[in-house]
Amino acid sequence: MSDGGPEPGRHGGPEPGRHGGPEPGRHGGPDGERSDDEWPDGARPIRVVLVDDQALVRAGFRMVIDSQPDLEVVGDAGDGLAGVRVVRQVRPDVVVMDVRMPVLDGIEATRRITEREGAPKVVVLTTFDLDEHALAAIRAGASGFLLKDAPPEDMLRALRTVHAGDAVIAPSTTRRLLDHLAPVLVDTQAARAVEGLTEREREVLVVMARGLSNAEIAGHLHVAEGTVKTHVGRILAKLGARDRVQAVVIAYEAGLVRPGDR
Repeated sequence: MSDGGPEPGRHGGPEPGRHGGPEPGRHGGPDGERSDDEWPDGARPIRVVLVDDQALVRAGFRMVIDSQPDLEVVGDAGDGLAGVRVVRQVRPDVVVMDVRMPVLDGIEATRRITEREGAPKVVVLTTFDLDEHALAAIRAGASGFLLKDAPPEDMLRALRTVHAGDAVIAPSTTRRLLDHLAPVLVDTQAARAVEGLTEREREVLVVMARGLSNAEIAGHLHVAEGTVKTHVGRILAKLGARDRVQAVVIAYEAGLVRPGDR
């Protein structure tokens, strides 16, 4: 356990990122960032911030993430308030956020992070498969959640999926969570929002709730993938949803999708 002072790193100096700050990444200046024009097309890594009160969890995640050429950890924090500060300082693409933390919990931290324009995507960490706190975080603006004991490849896939923006909604655990909690998801405002969708848009939203990708939805509805992308964009705009997960939560809240629907 640390006595609160800086801890020497491998080369004698204080080790960055250990105490809730930006981390000098593999690719540049003090926060690991280059300007976009310095990267070849598609080469810029996905920048990740870790927010968890367990140092060993952060260290383990960092090792896995930094082992990938297209991902890098650029900062971390041990509580939600420090996490909000780090995110505003280093401007990551994705935040991995624990729920239960001191000072400020992950739900409120997620809300503060995602309420800003150009906010990063947030993936919430949860210990249990069916966890009402994970749903609260999703409603606060998170784009999905991940079990803490998920295999490393699942975590890496989740980070890439969330960063991509229009991939499948989430692992099957998200679907089970929504099914489990659907009886308490009653929201008249959501129902009014869904009423503003066309019949085809409602049909697309229902299929989205099954976790299908745009290509799979196109095959299911016998339309072009580009048409599906257009529908998805209009659905998100009409519902005021940041991403597909938010749209599907609204679909559950409105009663458009019910537990067991396939």
